[in-house]
Amino acid sequence: MDSSSASDSAAPAAPVAEPAGVPPLPPGVRWGSEQLVLLTPAAGTKVRSLIAREQQGDYLRIAITGGGCNGLSYKMKFVPEPRRGDLLVRSAGVTVVVDSKSALYLKGTHLDYSAAMVSGGFKFSNPNAKASCSCGESFSV
Repeated sequence: MDSSSASDSAAPAAPVAEPAGVPPLPPGVRWGSEQLVLLTPAAGTKVRSLIAREQQGDYLRIAITGGGCNGLSYKMKFVPEPRRGDLLVRSAGVTVVVDSKSALYLKGTHLDYSAAMVSGGFKFSNPNAKASCSCGESFSV
């Protein structure tokens, strides 16, 4: 019998050790793993190019907010630093910042990118979503 309970499946991934050669994190910020959110190589390449172009910060913040046609919506923006309570995930050469509340909805999510003319852009694949809208920008659990 599995020792984890059903409530464990909704908890964010356990923090991981700080990577070698990385400066200490601000108080209240901890490292997470790619079990929380994973960027494909294509998404990592696009995010790195956008970070260089936009110059708004070196971190990609992914958050879940209320809204959209299915109740919850993905938000992405570049930020200069994490905040207290954030989890940091290194994936595909990008440091992703996730607040602890959003982590509950994102656990196991993959972020991909396609440069296709039709249906291109960033695409979230979230195993927690019970329904998604056709544009892929909102979901429900």
